Amino acid sequence: MTQSTTQSVLFSEEFHKPVTVTFDQPNSSSDGGAVLLKAVDNKLSLTERLHACMFDLRQPGKVLHSNLDLFRQRVFGIASGYPDCNDADTLANDPIQKLLLDRDPIDGQSLGSQPTLSRFENSVDYKELFIMADTLADVVIEHHADRLHGKARRITIDMDPTDDPTHGAQQLSFFNGHYGTFCYLPMIGTLQFNEENEKYLFTAVLRPGNAHSSHGAIGILSRVIERLRAAFPKAQIRVRLDGGFSTPDILDYLDQERVEYLVGFAGNSALEAQIEPLMRAARVLSSISGKTETLFADIQYQTKTWKKPRRLVVKAEVVRLPEREARDNDRYVVTNITLKPERVYKIYRGRGDMENRIKELHHGLEIDRTSCSDFKANQFRLFLTAAAYVLMQEIRRRAAGTELENAQVSTLRDRLLKLGASVERSVRRIVIHLPLSCPWVPMWRTIAAAVGAQL
Repeated sequence: MTQSTTQSVLFSEEFHKPVTVTFDQPNSSSDGGAVLLKAVDNKLSLTERLHACMFDLRQPGKVLHSNLDLFRQRVFGIASGYPDCNDADTLANDPIQKLLLDRDPIDGQSLGSQPTLSRFENSVDYKELFIMADTLADVVIEHHADRLHGKARRITIDMDPTDDPTHGAQQLSFFNGHYGTFCYLPMIGTLQFNEENEKYLFTAVLRPGNAHSSHGAIGILSRVIERLRAAFPKAQIRVRLDGGFSTPDILDYLDQERVEYLVGFAGNSALEAQIEPLMRAARVLSSISGKTETLFADIQYQTKTWKKPRRLVVKAEVVRLPEREARDNDRYVVTNITLKPERVYKIYRGRGDMENRIKELHHGLEIDRTSCSDFKANQFRLFLTAAAYVLMQEIRRRAAGTELENAQVSTLRDRLLKLGASVERSVRRIVIHLPLSCPWVPMWRTIAAAVGAQL
């Protein structure tokens, strides 16, 4: 065991007696609940299958940590709230983190160091990353196909880019005028089954900072649609995209694939002139009521670059807010769905929850820690974070019926994983002692049972 001298912290006047704090508790961890991650990963075989996409070219006699161990160390660490490799040195002998890698929590080999993990992240090539992207989608789709027995009425694909600001000499980082910074533009894709609330991550693709919103979209869609049709042969597939995807080639592709689609469309002067009568009617209603008023309609519309006219659902809205002037708020959605315009727009608005998933990736798992100089390494980091998110989403799904069924990733981590623990090991078993006063014990036990633990 590593020996160290720990200095004490003294609170001499804050309490009724002097309080001394010393970080010297052996065989203890602040991640006692993280054993849930290992249980979920075993159910999905996620890290095992993603790791299998990599080729280990190291000399066997010089290998101290397997690629699988390094892969799991990073994924479990990110899920536990340690997004940086720099945290590895402090956590090298954490008993819970060692246990997650099937090592003896007390005397087992220390975990990989920061330099080891950095070399690991920079060891991948583009072929491995491409296979890994397909494997991530395969794992997610196969898991839910098994869960739903291959039966789903409708599967909704949502895709959206997000900004990933860069602060160095990262390869393919460019200035983006829309976001006003140097950045990457990762593409995030999710799947929604039937009317379930959760949108399950199936891809996270890093793109250069100057990429168009739709760059790479057809490739991602073609691969996931093929897999969905094989796993759910009777499901209707629906695609929802924002206005940056309303390009002629994407719309033609969606028509060709015969999927339902709802794609935002940016207005223009000719279109605004065409819907002006509807806007006037909305202004009159708003003037009379003194409130925000909205009208819906649909028209057949064709741009110069479209091969044919398409249905365009129009929202003509006048927004009134306290102490502000009324303003027009016209919105457009290109669609092949034949429902009433108001219903179509309500379905399209459902893609707004995609923003919540992206916020979770940013603020719950810090997906923007793409600080490697090499683009491939940063894409690999994106996949590691995506894998951590898939595990956390499965924990949330298993929390159905509890207070945590709709909790954010950060809340799940704080209440389920970040539990102070001391670890005991005997010849026959390992015992993790968690706080008796933990208020989330019933939920933790419910989720543990759902992923295979015996109560």
